[in-house]
Amino acid sequence: MSLARVADVIVQILSEHGISDVFMLTGGGAMHLNDAFGRDPSIRAIFNHHEQASAIAAESYGRVSGRLAALNVTTGPGGVNALNGVYGAYVDSIGMVVVSGQVKRETYAPNFPIPLRQLGEQEIDIVSMVRGITKYAVTLQDPKQARRVMEQAIWLARRGRPGPVWVDVPMDVQGSLVETGDLEPFDAEAFVAEEGVAPNTREEEDPLFGAALDAAVDAVLGELARARRPVVMAGTGVRGAGAHGAFLKFIDRLGVPVVTGWNAHDVLPDDHPLYAGRPGTIGNRGGNFVVQRADHVLVLGCRLSLRQISYNWASFARNARLTMVDIDRAEMAKPTLDPHRKVHADLGEFLARANAALQRWPRRAPDARYLAECKALSARYPVVLPAYWDKPAPVNPYCFGQALFDALEEGEIVVCGDGTACVTLFQSARIKPGQRLYTNAGCASMGYDLPAAIGAWFATGARRIVCIAGDGSIMMNLQELQTISGRTLPIKVFVLNNDGYHSMRQTQENYFPDNIVGCGPESGLTFPDFTKLAAGFGIPASRIADHAGLAGGIAAALAGEGPHLCEIMIDKAQGFAPKLLSRKLADGTMVSPALEDMAPFLPREDLAANMALGELVE
Repeated sequence: MSLARVADVIVQILSEHGISDVFMLTGGGAMHLNDAFGRDPSIRAIFNHHEQASAIAAESYGRVSGRLAALNVTTGPGGVNALNGVYGAYVDSIGMVVVSGQVKRETYAPNFPIPLRQLGEQEIDIVSMVRGITKYAVTLQDPKQARRVMEQAIWLARRGRPGPVWVDVPMDVQGSLVETGDLEPFDAEAFVAEEGVAPNTREEEDPLFGAALDAAVDAVLGELARARRPVVMAGTGVRGAGAHGAFLKFIDRLGVPVVTGWNAHDVLPDDHPLYAGRPGTIGNRGGNFVVQRADHVLVLGCRLSLRQISYNWASFARNARLTMVDIDRAEMAKPTLDPHRKVHADLGEFLARANAALQRWPRRAPDARYLAECKALSARYPVVLPAYWDKPAPVNPYCFGQALFDALEEGEIVVCGDGTACVTLFQSARIKPGQRLYTNAGCASMGYDLPAAIGAWFATGARRIVCIAGDGSIMMNLQELQTISGRTLPIKVFVLNNDGYHSMRQTQENYFPDNIVGCGPESGLTFPDFTKLAAGFGIPASRIADHAGLAGGIAAALAGEGPHLCEIMIDKAQGFAPKLLSRKLADGTMVSPALEDMAPFLPREDLAANMALGELVE
């Protein structure tokens, strides 16, 4: 038996459970926690210049590594500033452990039966604010419960569908001394049996296992074997379940075409023999045709968001039997979906049992004709058109994406901000084996790029991280250039300068062409000279203004060991293409076309020919 400070106990428990990095910003309300993190040599403290950046960095760290990072913020504004990054982790199923400081219990307003807005200095009831975007949120009021609460939080963050957890620690609890022998451990079985689970985790409870899962696997495999035009759609859950290797083995044995969901395009390289496209509202035509022509679609770890299936969700895979495998029952019960078969299971368990079952089945040779047909659809409609290259300047974003990935090596990590930075890259990138390409999809916040690149580097120690940021997005967390510069991180930042918020500009030009608002210099929103700005942070910078200098400029920016910022002068006349484009009727109603009917619209006879196996939906 020995005395220990609660703050030290918390940090020790994080370390015991394999958490080796904390992203943080110090503050008085978390002073004991700050001190404990700074003293423990088993956890590396990484300091950002804004709590939102720390939260995003922790999310990216978890996304690229599969490991939990910790996030430490102070009370009041510290916790509030972190909300955006935590929200992004929650909707994208990325685990992290947030430990925040709070005012003393004697000045903590929720402890009193009167509706006080605030009692303590910089106080806010952060737990009530984050309860809807975490798997578990609690204020640690009893020092003796420190071990139980922390272990429960870590367990929930990893269990089932991963997500963030939040433990708020009052100042006097942080500094309290406790007998380590009096610390109550967490009992997972008792927790589930006696306390039940929070609403945020209930739908992941009681997945299929054992004989029931084997029966579901056999049923799915049997239906796939009988299908004439089967397709597998892979989502981010493939990696989230730690099942990427099992997935590759599964599709190799199965031998059917594979399409990749939004933000999961890196689960297969473009040259994989089964790769068949990237469906979605801003995917590619070939991928959409493959899904829309299929007679069976097996969805693995993809929640089929509206960006994936469109607002005309009734037309999604309308010729197919739809099977979903997901750890979250709620995702398979959404009003936008009606799967024929719902398999509530951990994807890693499903794939392990499916691979075992396939060993007992006769090996199915891929249908060479069908696979060639699927691949031909993408080849027939390339995203990067020759006409894009014919215009010498400014740089077409699709040409940039193609040129960048031509220059990158296998295994590189590319982190994108929202808007043009991710849309055009996701559509144009020719992904090589082992490469990672991602953004935050569910939150899709501007400002993701720089802190996410920082998190990716600390998670992997990669030779370099490539960061793609829009000129609008980078302004949201611009201060993180100093984090990159101060630590001499090998992050190569490409800033796509299209004079502002190009996604919003396109929307306004489509629907309100006579009134462009807050999108760029022409409508009241201005930006700095990014090469001069980089110099102020001590980061070497360059600029590419035309296609003639594109390959050489990219190579120069990627060279060297430290950071570099390269500004790409983007042609803002280039919109997203292809994309699903809704039409506005005379009464103001928005009408969405079927997923295969992307703009620029194909001649009706071409569309009908490509959809030869299914009816044409107007």
